[in-house]
Amino acid sequence: MAERKAIIGSRVGLHARPAAIFAEAAAELPVEVTIALEGEPADEAMDASSILSLMGLGAEHGTTVVLRAEGEGAEAALDQLVTILETDHDAE
Repeated sequence: MAERKAIIGSRVGLHARPAAIFAEAAAELPVEVTIALEGEPADEAMDASSILSLMGLGAEHGTTVVLRAEGEGAEAALDQLVTILETDHDAE
């Protein structure tokens, strides 16, 4: 299983617009991706393509999250999603 850590870059955290951008990108990938706050058990991770799960995560600016995916293309998929999470979409 591939795993990456990312630090939330958006000033408002993973809410509304940043969550929508991330969820849409995760849904388009060929692998299922989960997200959890750093330190939480892997079995409590949430579906990264669910905007409701993302907003319920409560990840604020500077929070470290863990992304996990399995299967062909998982490494590239996680690299792409880390870039999205670490971008301040509210600055655009």
